[in-house]
Amino acid sequence: MSKQERLVLLSDLMLLAVAVVWGTSYGIVKSALAFYPVLGLLALRFGITFVLLSPALRALRHADARALRGVLGAGVLLLGIFLSETFGVLLTPASNAAFLISLCVVLTPLVEWAMLKRSPSHIEWAAVALSLLGAWLLAGGAAFALTSGDALILLAALLRAVTVCVTKRVMQTSALPPLSVTAVQSGVVALGSAALALAIAPHHWPRVPSFAAHPVFWGSMFYLVVACTLFAFFAQNYAVKRSSPTRVALLMGSEPAFGALFACLWLGERISAMAWAGGGLIVVASMLATVRWRKRVAVQTGTDPVPPIAMPGQS
Repeated sequence: MSKQERLVLLSDLMLLAVAVVWGTSYGIVKSALAFYPVLGLLALRFGITFVLLSPALRALRHADARALRGVLGAGVLLLGIFLSETFGVLLTPASNAAFLISLCVVLTPLVEWAMLKRSPSHIEWAAVALSLLGAWLLAGGAAFALTSGDALILLAALLRAVTVCVTKRVMQTSALPPLSVTAVQSGVVALGSAALALAIAPHHWPRVPSFAAHPVFWGSMFYLVVACTLFAFFAQNYAVKRSSPTRVALLMGSEPAFGALFACLWLGERISAMAWAGGGLIVVASMLATVRWRKRVAVQTGTDPVPPIAMPGQS
């Protein structure tokens, strides 16, 4: 095996690892919420992430006001994503969350159409229809019952699509390193979560669980910070430079399946055949939209297509 082939294999394995990590994060978050409330969990998780990434803030010294406003705006959107997503995971099965959040891949072309004036292709419209059918089956088919948790996950998927377009515009108009952007966004999420917690219940801020009494909680926190944020961000950026867009889409499209499987094994959730079918349609729609969209962009620009910007933490 040549050096190039080994690098491609390593890239594929790293992308598969990211899909596994992000897929399992829904079950891990649900476990952590048994020990600590949503706002406190977000403040703690992203506060730790911000501290670890704080050296990257040095790059902001030369940033102009417009770039900083854009990064802060993206941070506020990310706060909305994680509030919706984490409360949603609290109120719906982790398997549902894993499948429904992947709708952001299909929603992104529609948001891009509204914000950046790029009309979706026929394939993308077909992916939207396929994903809606999948969501309908996932919610019970004829006995449609969209829970409040499902609705929050759908809101998080829509906000993710908006954030991708906003962050893309910020990254195109500034030379800020991705790690610096991630550090600022993490700080905004941590500060916003803490401020909301203090505003809602200023006298009931929960005590952080001790490591000796709650090792499972701190194991979950370590996994969310190190694996789901720091490793996943590095691995995706390393791998997408060395793997083809189609392979990237196919590997990352497996994230919801890993999430559902982990929810079954770790949390003991039961998933009906109809829900598996609906989740499978969402995965297929996500891969279809991603693969064909990237090919189309490559033809139009004459350059290698750029993969979607990763959301730090992704869960």
